Amino acid sequence: MSGINTFWMVATLFFGQPARPIAVQAWDADESVHLKNPRQLTRDFVRAGEAYFSPDGKSLIFQAEEISPGKDANANPFYQIFSMNLATGATRRVSPGVGKTTCAFYNPVQEKIIFASTHLDAKAKEKYAPENAARAEEKAKGIRRRYQWDFDGTMDIFQANPDGTELKRLTSTPGYDAEGSYSPDGKQIVFCSNRTGADNLELFIMDSDGKNPRQLTKAPGCYNGGPFFSPDGKRVIFRSDRSKKDHLQLYVINTDGTGERALTSDLDWVCWGPFWHPDNQHIVYAGANHAVAGRPNYDIYWMEVATGKKTRLTFAPGANVLPVFSPDGKQMVWTSNRDGRQPSQVWIADFVAPAKD
Repeated sequence: MSGINTFWMVATLFFGQPARPIAVQAWDADESVHLKNPRQLTRDFVRAGEAYFSPDGKSLIFQAEEISPGKDANANPFYQIFSMNLATGATRRVSPGVGKTTCAFYNPVQEKIIFASTHLDAKAKEKYAPENAARAEEKAKGIRRRYQWDFDGTMDIFQANPDGTELKRLTSTPGYDAEGSYSPDGKQIVFCSNRTGADNLELFIMDSDGKNPRQLTKAPGCYNGGPFFSPDGKRVIFRSDRSKKDHLQLYVINTDGTGERALTSDLDWVCWGPFWHPDNQHIVYAGANHAVAGRPNYDIYWMEVATGKKTRLTFAPGANVLPVFSPDGKQMVWTSNRDGRQPSQVWIADFVAPAKD
């Protein structure tokens, strides 16, 4: 299956060893044009990332790993879901703590969250020791794994209160169901699933209670994932490796399945992690369209959807990925290892949009 092998470098942000050191560059002046007052939000985790704002902009929900490889062979080495109060910095785990989790998101109009989890897998804990042993060995040898997301067939989407209580399973079809996000009115969820076949990772839209799923994309044998509704609820932005195996590019499609088109097409580089700006006309995404120290380096770009015009936003020598705007568009959070010397954490900055022509 053509999965997210394209994360071969980004994998070091989340699962492998820290990326190799990169020479310090004078990058902060360029970056400060659009990102003011950047600051690191997460510190008490081995690594953290993929953060999303609450509807009132006062909290974040994100994924993080709690232990270092080799410290406890039977401890969970995989991501769990956490929330953060932005005023106090206080965090709390809101997922069950068992198995793997990914892709949490707030309901825009109800006091609910969703995330994907494997905690119902009877063999979830059996996977801890082998993973911990592999990571400890890699760390000792200085090896960086070429990570591949395994599209765990026990991954399902769950709904809960923002504090993790009243957990409710929304998907139960055999196979992978994950990467979900709500529509602006909170009535629908768009997500990735291989329910039509192991090699068919397609997008589906279902009601927020898990009922009435319908297939949105039709590209068998490809990966289609990371979807988000546009602010007006009429379109979905996503990533897919349609044209070349493992080389993700950005696409947009109407919610009725019509009007699909590619937004990027540079097959020498990977583009992924798109997210809408509240103005409904622009997105941000991560793209590796340049090299640092001889390898592709991910930075964040701003794009006008109608014209494809791009503006580079980040210039730090490490990897900068998974950008997300606050509900008012005045702040941006993203995942970064900034200088390329440590695992990723969640960062935030005040956002200044590029000037219009």
